[in-house]
Amino acid sequence: MAVSKTPVRIIGIDPGLNVTGYGLIETFNAQIKLSEAGIIRLPRSDGDNLPERLRSLFEELRQLLMEFHPQMMCLEEVYSHAFYPQTAILMSHARGVICLAARLASVPVKSLSAKRIKQSVTGNGNASKLQVQRAVRHFFSLERTPHPPDVADALAAALCYAYSLRHGGKTSRRN
Repeated sequence: MAVSKTPVRIIGIDPGLNVTGYGLIETFNAQIKLSEAGIIRLPRSDGDNLPERLRSLFEELRQLLMEFHPQMMCLEEVYSHAFYPQTAILMSHARGVICLAARLASVPVKSLSAKRIKQSVTGNGNASKLQVQRAVRHFFSLERTPHPPDVADALAAALCYAYSLRHGGKTSRRN
């Protein structure tokens, strides 16, 4: 097992244009601990206010990155559904802003598919949001299930990467 000699701070991001979840964990000597988690809530969609919403996301994320100084950002890839192509396009805007904020803060970004993240934390690449929430709650021994699900998804992304550090690049704790 690869063990870091210094703590590694990892921020997981579940991108969204209404709510973006974030979860900050720290891994050291094969231990993983939760440092911070929450959401960035953006202004409601109102006509042509997409640029303002993206600016708000950028500013909030820059604040988080400046406050917590993560060494890595794990970002869920955009999923495209044939019936909702517009959603994927809009989500790509949010993802681009998140990547820009990370780059300007000199934080490397690791993109992970939703399937890979779910497989890593639940053992099932097709797990439901509730299953991911429960797995995150169990892993961190939380009193309550993380809510909204965006928080658990962000923490799951960070955990997926942390598992890869512990297991030489493999992202599943079940390897």
